[in-house]
Formats: sequence, C-alpha cells, structure tokens
Amino acid sequence: MANPLWRGSWRTKARIISGLVLFSYVFLHLLSVGMGLFSLELMEASQGVTSAIFGNVIGMLAMSSAFLTHLGLALYRIAWRRTLRMPLAEALQMLLGVSIPFLLMAHFVHTDLANRFFGVEVKMGFITGVIWNTSSGWQQGTLVLVTWIHACIGLQYWLRVSPVWHRIQPLMIMIATLLPAYAIAGFVVQGRSQNARIWDPTTGPALREEYNFPTPETFAALRKITDSGLAIFWALLLLTIAIFLGRKLLGNRNSLRIRYIDGPEIYGQRGMTLLEMSRAAGVSHMSLCGGRGRCTTCRVVIEAGGDRLHPPSPAELSSLRAVNAPPNARLACQLRPSEPATVLRVFRADGRRARAHQSLGQERRLAILFLDMRGFTARTTGQLPYDVVFLLNRFFDAIVPSISGAGGTVDKYLGDGLLALFELEDERASAQAALDAAAGIGSALQTFNKALAAEGAQPVAIGMGLHLGDLVLGEIGAAENAPRTIIGDTVNATSRIEACTKELGVEALISSDLIQAAGKDISNLELIDLDLRGVAHTISALAVIQAARLPTLLHGSKTT
Repeated sequence: MANPLWRGSWRTKARIISGLVLFSYVFLHLLSVGMGLFSLELMEASQGVTSAIFGNVIGMLAMSSAFLTHLGLALYRIAWRRTLRMPLAEALQMLLGVSIPFLLMAHFVHTDLANRFFGVEVKMGFITGVIWNTSSGWQQGTLVLVTWIHACIGLQYWLRVSPVWHRIQPLMIMIATLLPAYAIAGFVVQGRSQNARIWDPTTGPALREEYNFPTPETFAALRKITDSGLAIFWALLLLTIAIFLGRKLLGNRNSLRIRYIDGPEIYGQRGMTLLEMSRAAGVSHMSLCGGRGRCTTCRVVIEAGGDRLHPPSPAELSSLRAVNAPPNARLACQLRPSEPATVLRVFRADGRRARAHQSLGQERRLAILFLDMRGFTARTTGQLPYDVVFLLNRFFDAIVPSISGAGGTVDKYLGDGLLALFELEDERASAQAALDAAAGIGSALQTFNKALAAEGAQPVAIGMGLHLGDLVLGEIGAAENAPRTIIGDTVNATSRIEACTKELGVEALISSDLIQAAGKDISNLELIDLDLRGVAHTISALAVIQAARLPTLLHGSKTT
C-alpha cells in the first residue's frame, strides 16, 4: 500500500516538500537563538552552522524556491477556493500563513539584504542588540510564534494519517511547546546584554564599527526596500482576494444540486470541490488531512450522476486504490461536480458521536492468538448457570495475565475462548510477545489444572492458534456502540489454525510467519503444512503438544 503521507496531487506534494524545507530552517534558527541562554559565542556558533547549510548557493536556492513555492501555492489555494467555511485549525493556519510575509519582510531586508548589499555583519549579537526593547523586537517575537504555530498545524495535518504520529504525538507536543519558549528566552538574555554593549559609550563605537553598523542613509534605504516588498505582497494578496470574489460572484450564477442520501439536498457552485460545497452548506464532512487528498476519509459513493462527472486524476485514483474503494467512489476534496449528483458519505459526523481517527480503520501487521477451551459443552451440561460462569471466570483469571503481561490485550471473549491482539511497536515485538503469552498460558494452565485436581475436578484442555499478518483495526459498529476490534483474512486464518489443534491433539499451532517474524530460525523446527478452509494458501505451522514447553522447542532458534 502506498505511503499515505505522499498521496495527493503534485501541488500537495510540492506544498509538503517546500514546507519541510522551510520548517527545517525555522527549527535550526530557533535552536540557534535559544543558545543565547548559555552564551553569545554558542549562539553565533550555532548561527554559523545554520548559515553553512542554507547560506551556500544550493541552500539559498532551496530556501528561496521553497518560500516562493509555498507562498505561491498558498495564494493559489485561497484564490481558487469557493468558500471560506473550513475547520478552525485550517482557518487559523491560513490566517497565520498570510501574516508571515508582513512580519518577515523587515527582518529579511534588515538582515539578509543588509548583509549582501550594504556589508552589515548581521551576527546574532548585532541582531539581538539592535532590536531589543523596540517595536521590531516585539514584531520578531510575534513572527517566531506565528511561524511556529503555522508550521505545527501543517505538520499535524500531514502526519495525522500516519500510525506512527499517534505514538510520538505527546513528544512532538512537548517539543512544539518548549522550542519557541526556549528561543524567546535566549533572545531576552542576549538582547538585553548586547543592546547595552552596542550603545555603551566605551565599548559601543568599536563594536558598531566591527558590525559595520548601518548609517542613517543605509537604514533609510532598507526601509524603502521593506516598503516596496510589502507593497508587492499587498498587491499579490489583493489580486488573490479579487480572484476569489470574482469566481464566487460568477459561481453564484451557475449553481447545481447535490443530494446526500444520508443528509440534506444542497446547491453548490460549479468549480467548487464537493467538500467545499458541503462546508459552505453547513453539511458535516470528515476530512482528516484537511482536504489534501491523502487520508481518503472524505470519500463518497456516487449513487447517481457519476457518468457525468470528470474522471479521477491519477493522484486521486492512486489514493482510492490504496483503500480498495469501489469504482463509484470518489474523494470529495478532489471531485468538482459539474452536473447534479446523488452521493453517500462513507464517513460522517452524525451529531451523536464524533468518530475518532481509529474508528476509520488502521492497517497493521501484527500477531494474534485464538484460544478455545476443549469439551466445554460436555463439561458444563447439567450444571447450574452460576457454576458455568464461575468456571469460566476462574479460567480466564488464570490465563489472561499471561497475555497482558506479554504486552497483549484481549480483543474479545468468545464464550469459552478468546481472541488476543499483540499491538506493539513493530511486527517482531508483536510476534515475540505472542510467543511469550502462549508459553505463559501453558504454564498457567498447568497450575490451574493442579488446583482443579485438588478439588476432584477434571482438568481443562485448550487449543491455541497463533498467526501473524495484515490486520485492520478500527471501531466497528453503530456510532454509540462501536468497540475497537480487528478484522481481516489473518483473523479467519488464525481461527482455522486454532481449530486444527483439536484434530492434532496439541495445545498450540504457531504459524511459521509468526516464528520468523520473532527472529527465530525455522530450519531446525519440525513444521507441518495446514490446508485451511477459506484460506487461499497453505500455512506451515509448529505443533506444540504442551505450550509450557514452547521456549525449550525454540531454544537456539534465534537468527544471527
């Protein structure tokens, strides 16, 4: 399956790449400014590292191209919008992004251009000292926060479709919070100190000469360049707004009907995406990636009128194929209806419950374990319901700690059995946890049966099937009653493997896929081939008569 982080149109990919280049510069720059907490020397040495990366010809070309690309695509996206209705985070990112050039212009002109055209030595000592306790200082502090928040929202929209993001999100939130505070603290420490040095009657003249301090004429020229740059950006922004308003006025004269099977009937403007139509009409429509064509959560099924719609672009088609969408499915953020249509939202927030991201499904390659108690029906025939429940609870109390202790969870109880999932960081850890759990269950069962024997009761026999493969994890069910569970061919195959334990008279059957994923060498193991009903291919498995002896069977099977 294609990486969802890189799905989308060429414009989406260009915006991501240019944004990452700019983010890397901002990140290094904030680290440099924060070094002022320790010393000016460290601050300027760190500035030198950043300059070495971005100050050469290749770095300057990458930075200028990234800035112009990111800005140009942002203005293009605003101009070609049909509605300004959007989620709050997306609106905040857009407003912050538009404000960045206004805040950045003076800083760019008085540092980069001052150095290139007027020979000013724009070291950190000069910059922090000159703008300390001035309106420019406050403006640059605001620029730090605005740029950083804008970048973090962009990263959130980009990475939220990745399973890894949800594991590292707490760490990223901590970094996102601390880094700008660290940079501002470094500026405060050095700004106060360097401002005093620059304007000190004794040290100031020599220091200003060392920096080639701008003359009044130079400052006037820099202000003129700044005003010209701001005027150009104002013109671009006003042109963008004019295009947006013009397209909106023309679009109002040429509206079309969209009927939602599970919602209202709306009228949208030709040229708008279906997602924009939904938002403009106040129709809730999920879109985790912000309408960038990557997450596919905005997809719809075209029930009528699909033959009159434009075909999907290669990028949209790739995203739909990645989730095995049916032929009549489309992405609402990419579809621009030109004729009336009837659609069904695949995912929608229905007002009763806002679905979490995991409810949409997440594909992982993990180990699972099916367990069943043998002869349960015959054993409990004629017993009181209380006795049946008491036996089951004692049994589960005995074996489930082996699952949770290995890092697994019980996905569901199946009467006299269970399905366990080992959702760890990677498939190797998941597979090893499943092996540990199986061995632990075998030992726990022996202890449990000893207790039953002391009571004069018959021992309990079990069968376990362990397998590893691709699973779909998600919240499945009605909106207010959707437990998190797993589905997929791997679940069916594992259930079939467990059923074979009864025929073979063993406590466990463990697939070779799982054993190899745990880093074990299977060449010295006696495997059997299982032809399972409903499973397309033969599965090799290790038959384990007593699960408690599993570690002994696998001893020496670690790969090198």
